Amino acid sequence: MSNPIAAFVQETADRIQKNGTNTALQDAARSFNTESNKAQYSYNFRWMGRPIIQYPQDILAMQELIWEIKPDLIIETGIAHGGSLIFYASILELVGKGEVLGIDIDIREHNRKEIESHPMYKRITMLQGSSIAPDTVEKVKAFAKDKPVIMVVLDSNHTYEHVLEELKAYAPLVSLNSYVVVFDTIVEHLPENYLPGHKRPWGVGDNPLTAVKEYLALNDNFQIDQSINNKLLISVAPDGYLKRTK
Repeated sequence: MSNPIAAFVQETADRIQKNGTNTALQDAARSFNTESNKAQYSYNFRWMGRPIIQYPQDILAMQELIWEIKPDLIIETGIAHGGSLIFYASILELVGKGEVLGIDIDIREHNRKEIESHPMYKRITMLQGSSIAPDTVEKVKAFAKDKPVIMVVLDSNHTYEHVLEELKAYAPLVSLNSYVVVFDTIVEHLPENYLPGHKRPWGVGDNPLTAVKEYLALNDNFQIDQSINNKLLISVAPDGYLKRTK
């Protein structure tokens, strides 16, 4: 007797794989990625009341990973309004275990108050400081000690140098078959000055994707999960979902 559940899983995997060679679909996604970033599309969404500043596709991908991996700890660099912290904590609440550690060089007081008053704050700890400062890294390592299953999300300063240092500091904490997710690798594929009037220290040739490529050249413990690329198509993290394979 055939297994309909297994059959559907295989059908889905086959569709996702075909997306990788679907030129028309890839072109449409590339156009949307460019134009939507120009329009600051990711700023339009909230999770349980807090601005999350992510694409719905990436939100869904993270939900799938968290549900599958069931991490004891999710470490995220970059807090902003706290929507991502709330999101990860809410999925962990459904899982029934796990904590979120958020790190930011400047946790603004109005955002801190909103996060701390949220029902999901019970699973959240926040740490103020540069994510690559030695004392911050040591505090994170101490917090992560004895946590068997760990995910890492990098979403703070998007320069090549900063993200590479974050990868060196935090990727080794990721457990086998879990992920370090590097957001805003899309910067490498966007036109220079795609947001006129918004001066950023990162751009083409100096961004999270260039850091990912350098890190993977130095470390073979991680691989880009191409199935997530092919599944999402629309994402701020192309080639940014890195799975620990050894």
